[in-house]
Amino acid sequence: MIESSWPGEWTIARLVPLLAGTFVLLGTVLAATISAWWLLLPALIGANLLLYSAVGWCPATLLMRRAGIPAGASPNSR
Repeated sequence: MIESSWPGEWTIARLVPLLAGTFVLLGTVLAATISAWWLLLPALIGANLLLYSAVGWCPATLLMRRAGIPAGASPNSR
């Protein structure tokens, strides 16, 4: 089982699903209100989540590491 760092600092392992969920909801709302083309956003986010779960990183994690956010527990740290 992955240890939780809550309460405390925000880690990459916690921020990736948070950002993904936020953008999936945003893309869905935009698709329902503006254009169906916005469904590409949740599709791309889903592909990034698959990448993150398979190899333990995605483009967002590279930016977060550069920003100095601690890694925390990754999916492959078992």
